Amino acid sequence: MANTAPQRAAQKLLVANRGEIAVRILRTAHRLRISTVAVYTRSDATAPHVVLADEAVPLQPNNGDPVANARGYLDADAILAVCKERGVTLVHPGYGFLSENAGFAQLVIDAGITWLGPKPETMECMGLKHRARELAVEVAVPLVPGSKSLLHNAEEAVSLANEIGYPVMLKSTAGGGGMGLVVCTNADELRSKFTSTQSRAQTLFHNDGVFIERYIPAARHVEVQVFGDGCGRVIHMGERECSVQRRHQKVIEEAPSPFMLRHPAIQREMWAAAVRLAEHVNYESAGTVEFLVDDATGEFFFLEMNTRLQVEHPVTEQVNPGLDIVELMILQGLMKHDHPNGSMLSHPAMEQHLSDTPPEGHRLHAIEVRVYCENPAAQFKPCPGVLQQVEIPKHDWLRVETWVETGTTITPYFDPLACKLIVTAAHRSEAITRLSQVLSEIRIYGPPNNIEYLRAICQSQAFKEGIATTTFLDTFTFSPRAFAVLSGGLETTVQDYPGRRIGLGIPRSGPMDSFAFRLANILVGNEPGTEGLELTLTGCRLVFHQAAAVAVTGASIKVSVNGEEAPMWARIVVPAGGKLVLGNAFGTGMRMYLAIKGGFPEIPKYLGSKSTSLGLGGFQGRALTAGDQIALGDCEPSDALSPLSLPASVIPSCPTVWTVHVLAGPHCDSTFITPHGIAEFFATDWTVSSASNRMGVRLEGPHIGWARATGGEGGSHPSNILDNGYAFGTVNVNGDTPVILTNEGPDMGGYACVCTVASADLWKLGQLRAGSTVRFERVSHAQAVDLLRSQNSLIKSFMDASISPPLALGPAPESENVAADSRLHIVPADPAQGRPCVVFRQAGDSAVLVEFGEMTLDFAIRARIHAFETEVRRRALPGVWFLAPCIRSTMVHFDPLATSQASLLAALIDAESSLPSTVQSLEFPGRKITFPVVLDDRWNREALDKYMRSIRDNAVYLPSNIEYLARNNGLTSAQDALKQLVGTDWLVLGVGFYLACPFLVPIDPRCRLVGQKMNPSRTYTPRGAIGIAGVVAAIYPIESPGGYQLYGRTLPPWQTWGKGQDFSPDSPWLLRPFDQVAWEVVSEEEYVQLEARFDAGQYAFKVEETTFSMAEYAAFVESVTDEITQFKARQANGIEHEEARERELFTQWDLQRRAELDARQAQASVADGPTGDESGACVASSLTAHIWKIKCAPGDVVNSAEQVLVILEAMKTEVNIEAGEEHVGRRVKGFGRGVREGGSVSAGDPLVYFE
Repeated sequence: MANTAPQRAAQKLLVANRGEIAVRILRTAHRLRISTVAVYTRSDATAPHVVLADEAVPLQPNNGDPVANARGYLDADAILAVCKERGVTLVHPGYGFLSENAGFAQLVIDAGITWLGPKPETMECMGLKHRARELAVEVAVPLVPGSKSLLHNAEEAVSLANEIGYPVMLKSTAGGGGMGLVVCTNADELRSKFTSTQSRAQTLFHNDGVFIERYIPAARHVEVQVFGDGCGRVIHMGERECSVQRRHQKVIEEAPSPFMLRHPAIQREMWAAAVRLAEHVNYESAGTVEFLVDDATGEFFFLEMNTRLQVEHPVTEQVNPGLDIVELMILQGLMKHDHPNGSMLSHPAMEQHLSDTPPEGHRLHAIEVRVYCENPAAQFKPCPGVLQQVEIPKHDWLRVETWVETGTTITPYFDPLACKLIVTAAHRSEAITRLSQVLSEIRIYGPPNNIEYLRAICQSQAFKEGIATTTFLDTFTFSPRAFAVLSGGLETTVQDYPGRRIGLGIPRSGPMDSFAFRLANILVGNEPGTEGLELTLTGCRLVFHQAAAVAVTGASIKVSVNGEEAPMWARIVVPAGGKLVLGNAFGTGMRMYLAIKGGFPEIPKYLGSKSTSLGLGGFQGRALTAGDQIALGDCEPSDALSPLSLPASVIPSCPTVWTVHVLAGPHCDSTFITPHGIAEFFATDWTVSSASNRMGVRLEGPHIGWARATGGEGGSHPSNILDNGYAFGTVNVNGDTPVILTNEGPDMGGYACVCTVASADLWKLGQLRAGSTVRFERVSHAQAVDLLRSQNSLIKSFMDASISPPLALGPAPESENVAADSRLHIVPADPAQGRPCVVFRQAGDSAVLVEFGEMTLDFAIRARIHAFETEVRRRALPGVWFLAPCIRSTMVHFDPLATSQASLLAALIDAESSLPSTVQSLEFPGRKITFPVVLDDRWNREALDKYMRSIRDNAVYLPSNIEYLARNNGLTSAQDALKQLVGTDWLVLGVGFYLACPFLVPIDPRCRLVGQKMNPSRTYTPRGAIGIAGVVAAIYPIESPGGYQLYGRTLPPWQTWGKGQDFSPDSPWLLRPFDQVAWEVVSEEEYVQLEARFDAGQYAFKVEETTFSMAEYAAFVESVTDEITQFKARQANGIEHEEARERELFTQWDLQRRAELDARQAQASVADGPTGDESGACVASSLTAHIWKIKCAPGDVVNSAEQVLVILEAMKTEVNIEAGEEHVGRRVKGFGRGVREGGSVSAGDPLVYFE
């Protein structure tokens, strides 16, 4: 509907607030066609009120302290400066912050700006409760019996309390919202609390004045909305009841008051009293007069007057159709501006008869609830965090005031209000029914909130009958269906099975040991893939608010319920209020699993899975920590569940020496590794490195016998290849270090892969512990599929009672002569027809890598891959999960139980043969997307500075990656290199690695700069960084490690929550193959502004539909052939020179590094003697690790099971070694051999001995 309000071009309104109230004020201002200004602090930079306002200005932008910066909304001088700078004519303060600060209001008025609120003198006198009481007495507004003025000492308070009668309330005169209020039941209590209440009042309100009032135990809180024109004319708009309170904070508000509906005479008296008081002070604008009502007698008493807009004002608006209190405040301000000597506001809502409706004439009833991110089960502790899913229902009878959406962060700096829900109905019972409905429908998932608590209140008999008083919630019992985390251990995360099978660099995630995980779920009656907890090495401590059936599987640990030991691999029951303690893994094994009946329904799926990954999914995208609370589903035990426990014969063991079944390939042939190197690889007992984690299991052993000197265009090391897809569980060789890529590993990259773990053995990777040894045993594809079928049959047998479960897992496959060569089929090149060689490579039992042509970048090859994928998708081959294309290959991922390798291979070969001989006539539709780019930016320079300080300070690519790129490509300067890099459009050849990271190549061959990867890699790269490795560039989607040579920064092609017109929640990535990327150079200052718009979902990329024509490209290349030849010649000379320099520099650095390591080890061996009596009880290391910190000393007494004795460093994380319950009360005697900070320990080594 068109906005018919008159344009008020001369007016500009600043909202001195944030959150939902700022959004609500802006909405009305826009309807009135008044331009608006928002102010914001750092944590609110992308908040809705910033986006919705016509202008937005940061407060204290140079204050880097987030806590101090958050106080910007209280900085009157800063806000006033914004008003003057931006030509503001109106200021609306909302509620809270400076809304009742008379000094700020006066500053605004003195600056010639209209204050949308009452006069400062009114605010001041009503803000001091003792003065407000005096004014009330002057117009016969009844007061709670109490002191007539401020009290000076405790004895004066006691004397007066003896006259009034106990209990009494000791109150701060400047307080509000229940702060500064203490109930005292006798004289001794009053004496003891008097001074502390004064001190607290001084701290909170800078005023230590206190007074006392009689405390009415069975009271109702009823308030009257008033509005005045400042000239003595005041109307009321009816009352609201706010009796449902916790800790004197309102929880539910409604209009009209259910008490007043039964007592119309009292209602009219209260309305009149409120108007009388407001008229007495010539009240201007909106205000609320609050009363306490004795539920037994109906007497009402003045409490205070709030000289501002109330949080609960929508309730009044809903029962008065057409009323907009904010609009009246703005119009009153405009009237005052235009007629400073006074004039009555003319508006339909200012007619008193509209609100003078007797109870029998009330047509509507409205109820409001405040949804807070707080934990009712933990004394309403605020719970900051990310809202992972926000879905608010829509009904014509539901009004929602909110500022949150999926992805909003509730910070710890402000009130944790997420939204207000206001329902309206013809009568109260219907309103309650609707409120219960909407509280059942709403989905606000993330940190704990009070939605279920509100729902329980709505369903209580006292609330339904309208008899709740202000003490109702004091005895209201609420027990959430949830568990609370007392201790989260090293890494306890939410996972589900199978995780994500999307590709595009979205990690699969899920449980590392999916076999133990699924069995745990079966034991409690869940579906095998239901979300549960994965614990790494160390256990956790949980308290269950309601009884729950649980099961623990995986590595061996001690399990106890309320101190009583409980079995693993069995269903156990934790009673309501029970404490479940999972100990640390002992012996061998790495991960444990906890399944709980019903799962975690309030943890939303992210991209199809609840698994925790890279800051995404799970609970807050992270491991659980103390204080977290997880909502449960139908968790109560049931006798119908089966089985109760698993037979010992099917429980897998965790040895120290592992045999892992693998399938050769995809790069297990003499093209990459010599025959001797292949034989040695499979004959080696590899040692698991302490640097392993969920991304990959790093292995230590001999050097690889490479068959090549370099990786050619893939990179200078023989392990380098032009980037291709990775299979899940593949053994990726980074330099000479094998890494088994696991659940959080990349799905694409530029390193060769020797073999791939059979799907049935993937669970073993989850139990590999640092120091364990692994030998890879090759199996055929048929054997691998048989193993998988056997495993799945076992799981199914426990789910289906009609199937007799096997006594054990199927036997390991018999050793046979399995071919090492992973090439399944080769289509020879046909130069005459222009067809390249095509190699189909085995990549585990669930993937086939299809390679085209030589190990070089060739757009014609990439075009053929695109055509091949198009044909494969057209055929809709059964069992194919997804394709992962890259530079010269595509990885076909498939379900080996849905289709055989042989049938899939035949279909792929046939699809390839159907392609035309030449691709020169092909055209590929795509998009041309313009990215802003900062060249040689400060953020990338900071990343390199950090690298030089912490990792390596002397390399051919240091101190400047850009200068290195210039030298490496035969260019004369860094500026020439940058000019080349942005002088052409780029083509997206692949999307993957991590979080849809794009792999790009310049379309113009003369601009294809090359560079080697940094060795070692960086530990930090800013998001949006652009770097080159080999001939390929990438845009880093998130802050992460990395090894590409950095030269600029742009906006990331990834938007976690899918904000903005170029993204969606189901597709948070931007780019896809055969998109083209153009660059627009911007300054660092411009980039910061663009980044803020991007994060707020307000940035729109420039996107043009385009087509990539192979014929046009070939013609262009032909036209610049000579220049390309010259460029490549200069480039070859530069590469040769820089590679020689790097070999020398790397050797120097490596020798120095090894010498320093030897020196530390020699020093350690001197100090590695015992530090005391090595006998008696001890705490041992659970893994091979470095000792980071020792947190105890001989003579210390262990005070709690959670007391940290030693902090180890392993798997790139800190591991707390806690005392455990069995050592509580014991005294530390000494340390194990070699235990010192900086030293190393192996799994099982004693750390701390006790007397």
